[in-house]
Amino acid sequence: MKLSFLIVTKNRPDDLVFTLNKLKNFIDSSIHEVLVFIDGCSKTEAIIDEFNWVNWTISKESISASPARHILYKKAKGTIFIGLDDDAHPISTDFITTIVSEFDENQNLGIIAFQEIRGLFKSDVEALKRAKPSQSFFTNDFVGCGFAIKKDVYNLTNGFPVWMDIYGEESALAIEVLDLGFDIKYNSNIMVNHRVDVEKRKLQKRNYFRFERQLINSIKYYLIYYKYPSVKILKLLLHNFKKYALSDIRYFKLFFKALLIVFFQFFSILKFRKPVKKSTITKKVSLQLLSY
Repeated sequence: MKLSFLIVTKNRPDDLVFTLNKLKNFIDSSIHEVLVFIDGCSKTEAIIDEFNWVNWTISKESISASPARHILYKKAKGTIFIGLDDDAHPISTDFITTIVSEFDENQNLGIIAFQEIRGLFKSDVEALKRAKPSQSFFTNDFVGCGFAIKKDVYNLTNGFPVWMDIYGEESALAIEVLDLGFDIKYNSNIMVNHRVDVEKRKLQKRNYFRFERQLINSIKYYLIYYKYPSVKILKLLLHNFKKYALSDIRYFKLFFKALLIVFFQFFSILKFRKPVKKSTITKKVSLQLLSY
């Protein structure tokens, strides 16, 4: 069974090189394929010749993560798509066979969410020591740094949304998969090491860019997928206003900037409106949440 490993990258050539070298030693390139989308980064283009076994797609201008994934996933030929970040790589034993077995044993399974082990480690053995106890459960979402989706299921959806740039595109794809009647399953035995500096992120504390994008995309998400989105949007705005806007002048300004952006994009957003079934929302709420 052919698997497609799909990566969107921007401004992290060293991380990408590390990931590709891991994949080269991990997969049989005569069977499986690796596709990389370079999202407007000339520094990354410089490494292309080092990896002639990779299928490259290059955008001279940055179009952002979700639209890039939308383009890249159309080019994949595998029966199973493996989504990875450029700074994440598989570390669990029997990674591929476990994924294939999961899909074979459950024909209604659309997406497998992997266990994400965050941090910088000296070796994969050290990373595996941080793994959480083995468990599996059906859930309503997945993390973009490590997941698998069946090609046939992906092709039934609208794919990663072009109306969203970054932060939240997984939830959009997830709810479409659930609305089609397929399941999303978390399997902690399938692991990736997401090589982020956890301590550095803790010190950063405030991520203004993420706040703005997530707020905009969350409003769009409700407008597109909920038949009656008003209550959800009001609760979202109230939560973000109390927790963020009132705590920091920059968050305050970004809060109202986000509202203006949605206001001016309102009619273009409605072009993508496709409310899911009420039963899908009920199922989504009832499913166990992922622990990030």
